Amino acid sequence: MTRRSNVERRGPIHTRRPIAALVVLAAFVVGCKGADTTKAATTPSGVMVGPENIAVVKTQQIRSGPAISGTLEPEEQATVRAEVGGAVLRTAAEQGQRVERGAVLAQIDDATLREAELSARAAVTTAQNTADVNKRQVERNDALLKAGAIAERDVELARNQYSAAEAQLANAKSMLANAQKQLAKATVRAPFSGIVSARTVSAGDIIQIGAAMYTIVNPSTMRLEASVPADQLSAARIGMPVDFSVNGYPSRQFTGRITRVNPVADPTTRQVRIIVSLPNASGQLVGGLFADGHVASEVRTAPVAPLGAVDERGLKPSVMKINRGVVEKVEVELGIRDGATETVEVRKGLAPGDTILLGAARGISEKTPVKVSAPSDTGRKQ
Repeated sequence: MTRRSNVERRGPIHTRRPIAALVVLAAFVVGCKGADTTKAATTPSGVMVGPENIAVVKTQQIRSGPAISGTLEPEEQATVRAEVGGAVLRTAAEQGQRVERGAVLAQIDDATLREAELSARAAVTTAQNTADVNKRQVERNDALLKAGAIAERDVELARNQYSAAEAQLANAKSMLANAQKQLAKATVRAPFSGIVSARTVSAGDIIQIGAAMYTIVNPSTMRLEASVPADQLSAARIGMPVDFSVNGYPSRQFTGRITRVNPVADPTTRQVRIIVSLPNASGQLVGGLFADGHVASEVRTAPVAPLGAVDERGLKPSVMKINRGVVEKVEVELGIRDGATETVEVRKGLAPGDTILLGAARGISEKTPVKVSAPSDTGRKQ
């Protein structure tokens, strides 16, 4: 019985040895895997940067000068007012209609004026006949005087009568011209070629002299009245180009020129008023639009970078440049600035084609590997 029990005790001991070995081996494998995982986590990986956070330095034209803003207005516009009173018989032009110089806009009742013109014309005819009679009398008296058949005082009397008849004829002609002018004013005409922007009368209205009837504008040239600080007046001379962005056309740039500069500065603001003319042959621009731009007093073609990529908080301005996939801080020398496009000339430190970081991406530390992600496919059709 004793020997059997010893054999039974040995059996379980040998069975447990392979199990213990497997446990040790499993622990070793797990330990190795844990070591590999720790090593992968500490390996530096590239920071992903979106395409909206980078910019490429380009060589392009850059302009600098005083910023201006204001409302566009047609350079040539007029309010057509009634020059005679009376009833409006008809109107011949509507708002938005294009009219040529001299085109009829409206007709005012001219019956009274026409009668006055006919009366003045008759007066001219009468005065002309009287003058002709007196002229012939003077000619006859001159002939008789030479023959000694008439006294000189009779000749002088005939000449005085002829002079009075001529004066009366001149007065009658003046009254006829005035009557004809008044009659012509009853037909309201366009003062220049343009577009009717407003009509304030209708057929049947009774209007007084001076009442507004139409507003005509010529949109082929627009103008902008703006102000520049007096200390920047040297950069706003007559003939200088002015670049505009106009409300309603956000993706387009317009260029005009300074045509007038007020010789007197505002005593309160120390601002100087300038007038800028803007060609508008296509008629795209309309009055009342807000324009924002700047005088292009200095123009250059040079490497240009966005202002949002430049850090000017240090002693020297700098940018964060991507060099072979790694962020590198580069000090730059800046030139003129274009406030309209928010760009700046880079004189030193960068070259065309260099890639730099924008906005919040500038906070990425130096020597950090970066990768630029591809543009989003959200807007593409599936």
